[in-house]
Amino acid sequence: MSALGTVGKMLQNSLSRGGAKRTKKNPAPELEKGTFDYISEPKSDYFSVGFAKTDVMPDDMDKTTYYVAGYKINNPAKGALDPMTASAIWIDDQSGRGGVVFVSIDDIGLTNYDVGIIRDMLADFKKETGCRSINIMSIHNHASIDTVGFWGPLPRSGRNKKYMEMLRQKVKQVVIDAYNDRREGDLYYGKKEAEEIQRDSRLPEVYSKDVTRFRFVPKDGSREVWMINFASHTESLLGKNSYVSADFAGYLRNEILEKTGAETIYFVGAIGGLIRLKELDEDNVKSTMMGGQSIAHTAMAIKDERKLRPILNYMRQEYYAQCDNYVLALVQRVGILKSHAAYTGKGSLNMSIHTEMNYFELDGLKLLFLPCELFPELAYGGYLDAEGSAEGKSPDINPTPLLQIANDDNMLIFCLSNDFTGYVVPPNDFYLNPNEPYINGARDRLDRRHYEETNSLGPETAPIVASVFAGIMDTVNKTKAEAEKAVK
Repeated sequence: MSALGTVGKMLQNSLSRGGAKRTKKNPAPELEKGTFDYISEPKSDYFSVGFAKTDVMPDDMDKTTYYVAGYKINNPAKGALDPMTASAIWIDDQSGRGGVVFVSIDDIGLTNYDVGIIRDMLADFKKETGCRSINIMSIHNHASIDTVGFWGPLPRSGRNKKYMEMLRQKVKQVVIDAYNDRREGDLYYGKKEAEEIQRDSRLPEVYSKDVTRFRFVPKDGSREVWMINFASHTESLLGKNSYVSADFAGYLRNEILEKTGAETIYFVGAIGGLIRLKELDEDNVKSTMMGGQSIAHTAMAIKDERKLRPILNYMRQEYYAQCDNYVLALVQRVGILKSHAAYTGKGSLNMSIHTEMNYFELDGLKLLFLPCELFPELAYGGYLDAEGSAEGKSPDINPTPLLQIANDDNMLIFCLSNDFTGYVVPPNDFYLNPNEPYINGARDRLDRRHYEETNSLGPETAPIVASVFAGIMDTVNKTKAEAEKAVK
């Protein structure tokens, strides 16, 4: 083992002992099982939907150092190519149960710590409006200002306290503005395969090619609102970039607005493994523009839509995600990473992250919101076989793919939702550097690179995610069965 690996082992042992002591003194409380808020028939003829957007740029970039997130550490921003924004959409099925809010931010990610602060800031709003659920998503933008802390001049955090306070206030206001913008109308759903612009950086080649679109058409003839979901890291400007930008998402939204007059809120799908756009031009800025416009053109070309009945059912489930990554545990302990540690007595560190999963059904269309960067094969299947895996492990040790658990090939995956918990890697291809685990990436017996494991909680994350979702589906199915029985 290298000197660095020896230090890591000592650190792991120290954190494990500390976690064991904390488990005895302050054990993680048991989490309540969620309930499925369900109706089978609509109570209204229309949805009520509102939209708002705002920039989330600091006004002192010429005076204060901000760090570009997503690639190398200590990469001070030289300026801005275009603004980062935050958008919010309010959706209410007008059943009397209250609306739901989805926020999308052009950042690298927000942990549940910051999401919790924003939700607390909106507590009065939630009470006054009857809002059922507030969901804060990130587009995992690698040209954003660091909102997590990893990309500063370590061991100092890259997070700027003043900026984070401003960001939270902006998100609070954009949620309120979306509510105030609400109007009645119809909601349509459709999808279309994207052009050949994606690449899968790690075997197996499994990912969703679909651009999915929810299109809200107001009764009053005012501008439409589109919700777009697509599977790609938002990183077309690549690692040599030192400028803040919304990356291709900004060009996507602008193209749709210019060509159709519709406002767009953008979300990312299952992007682990690592799914991103191909380089479409030698000039990274031009390539970024082309990628965003290509996705926009696919979204605009969607023809086969179905009108959704105003039914929006919902379930939230909190859970503990076991943490075996002692590097992530350390940066959490010293305050660089703001997250909610829970001492569960499980795993090598006796520590877990308190996080959540959210599940929605829009007129029967299933939507799963995950706090992580999920490897697509964990959703869609297509695992590596034993011969192709890092250490010859059988795919039988992997969990049942999420769409199979849902018994629905059309379920949509939304990632980086309400937390930032890292990659989720299939267990049979989870491989650590034998000398410097979680510190440096590794190359396996087939000379394949294993980087994502260093930014994961550990090998147990995938089974935990599948188990929590299986519990959600069990509750959903039982609730529906009980409702049908009551009608009969």
